[in-house]
Amino acid sequence: MSDALLQHPFMSQVALGECNAEAMVAGMLAFELALAVVQEARDLLPEGTAAQMRKALEGHAFDTTAIGAGVASGGNAAIPFVKQARAALPAELRRHFHLGATSQDVIDSALMLMLKPRLAALDALLRRCRSAALSLMQAHETTVMVGRTLMQQALPLTFGVKVAHWGIGLEQARRRLATLELPVQFGGAVAVHSGLDGPGSNGTDSDGLGLELMDALAQRLGLSAPVLPWHTDRQPIHALATALDAVAGATEKLALDVALLTQTEVGEVSEPGGEGMGESSSMPHKRNPVRCALIRGAARQVHGHVSVILNAQAQPLERGLGEWHSEWTPLLDSALLVEGALEQAAVLLEGLEVHPEAMRRNLAATGGGIMAEPVSRLLAPTLGQEAAKRISAEAAESARLQGVAYADALLAHPELQGQVEAQALHQATDPALYLGSSRAQVRRAAAWLQRE
Repeated sequence: MSDALLQHPFMSQVALGECNAEAMVAGMLAFELALAVVQEARDLLPEGTAAQMRKALEGHAFDTTAIGAGVASGGNAAIPFVKQARAALPAELRRHFHLGATSQDVIDSALMLMLKPRLAALDALLRRCRSAALSLMQAHETTVMVGRTLMQQALPLTFGVKVAHWGIGLEQARRRLATLELPVQFGGAVAVHSGLDGPGSNGTDSDGLGLELMDALAQRLGLSAPVLPWHTDRQPIHALATALDAVAGATEKLALDVALLTQTEVGEVSEPGGEGMGESSSMPHKRNPVRCALIRGAARQVHGHVSVILNAQAQPLERGLGEWHSEWTPLLDSALLVEGALEQAAVLLEGLEVHPEAMRRNLAATGGGIMAEPVSRLLAPTLGQEAAKRISAEAAESARLQGVAYADALLAHPELQGQVEAQALHQATDPALYLGSSRAQVRRAAAWLQRE
């Protein structure tokens, strides 16, 4: 299939290996077996039922192809899965399987179980990015480079503060992701725990048995217990999708900045090297920022997936008609794409090659013109604001055309003869002396990043 060539390369290969049809079946089975355990513990099933189900089904070879084909008639994978599971059970156990549950309980809970290790993997990768960013920003706390606004040279800053912003963006997304809860889903047909027939129940749930079972099921599966079943309350999915998108956006920001700084004419950083990395099919001299391309390609797909989930948030009555069904692929694919992007981002930050000499060269590209603002501020008290602005610009253009230092061009300007001390002009044109709070920002960011 084309996925192997066009989609999967942007995803985590580890995650792809762990998120497949077999994993979905395993998640659905884990839900059903845990449900039997908690129901048996409350005398809804005969003693020993859960163990017998486990013995019959844990080693059973489910036909995932047939389950997939069954989605066309049932609308979801739980229906053909339950049919296969019941067929594999002894006759006396079949009526106890899936008791009081509905398809959405099975699917939503299985998806939460599949996502749980993915969130752990994302957290580990984001911590790895944080560590790499800390090292990089502290190593370049005083490395001066030009800051750019609207894609044009503006004023100087340090490379350390640029990395600090990357690190903060990624860490903000990590902390948001860490607050997420993965809730179990258990409500039955219309989310009020109908059909729980046990001793003395008379088909009712007057004692809150359904909610008790829901809480016990959550604990057994290692998921969170929601306030109520959330069949058409899609806040948990909305929170997941938008948190994943926040990670994608922070990762994309890193990749975009790095890609711009790797341009041949800029050359201030380079992606980590490696066998075949960045090669062109036709131009042997090229070293393309491929990791950045993979990150940005993955992030763009996540943004699209999230829009599907956002548009499916409002679902009708007690069960979605197409909205629920549309969430599954975007949600899982987003997790796999974000994990793939973070794998690239971690390598990128850990091995980024920084070229301070190119940064110094680019600081002088305008003939020192980026320092016209502090020069104008120096001259204004003596010459007036309009003259100071004009002279600082004229000297910058002279420095660019003649290839001389900006300070020398200023000293040679006829209107400045005897007006300003040479030392003051040299200081005003030194980018390293006009960094604002860059260094303090690096130290503040480092302290925040190291605080859990």
